[in-house]
Amino acid sequence: MGAEDTVLLSTSYFGSIQYFTKFLLFPNRSVERYDHYTKQTYRNRCNIFGANGVLPLSIPVQKGPLHKTYVKDIRIDYSKNWRKLHWKGIESAYMHSPFFEFYMDDIREYLEKQHEFLLDLNNEILEYLLETLEIEGSLTYTEGFTESGEFTDCREAIHPKKTPVNDTSFIATPYPQVFADRLGFQENLSIIDMLFNEGPNARVMLEQCLPQKAHQ
Repeated sequence: MGAEDTVLLSTSYFGSIQYFTKFLLFPNRSVERYDHYTKQTYRNRCNIFGANGVLPLSIPVQKGPLHKTYVKDIRIDYSKNWRKLHWKGIESAYMHSPFFEFYMDDIREYLEKQHEFLLDLNNEILEYLLETLEIEGSLTYTEGFTESGEFTDCREAIHPKKTPVNDTSFIATPYPQVFADRLGFQENLSIIDMLFNEGPNARVMLEQCLPQKAHQ
């Protein structure tokens, strides 16, 4: 794998649209397993579009010295019924979207599984979404911490608190959303927002979020 065609990404829970554009740009992708876990990132959260605006869904993880714990060792906390809350949020947000019934069973199935580790849940969801979007290419998981600079490093660049406007390889191209008529278009949500609203056309819409495709 050459550095110029390889991207290094953090793990992500129902990753953002910006996150998935990297899978179109780079034929080789590597998900970091040995970075230290930090709070308030896409590693354990995603944003969807509900009736009252953007709704963050966050997976609780077991407490401990998180800043010293590798992502691969982070365990999900099931003492809270977060899976039911997440599904209720998704169902409420997208039950009237054009393709909700088409994907709902698959999405719900991943939430019903009880994975011990966050990374295992995220990896299964990622592989399902790549297959559904018909995105091919190499996908690997690191066997040790990868130093920045070796590949295109997007591990910290795609972050809930960082605006994607600084990413010159991403354009938040509008598409139909359930509540956009009264709340306006909400950009860079979880890829499932695009999937429920665009269905099989989601791959084409995702390509329109790349600068070289946006004006074709």
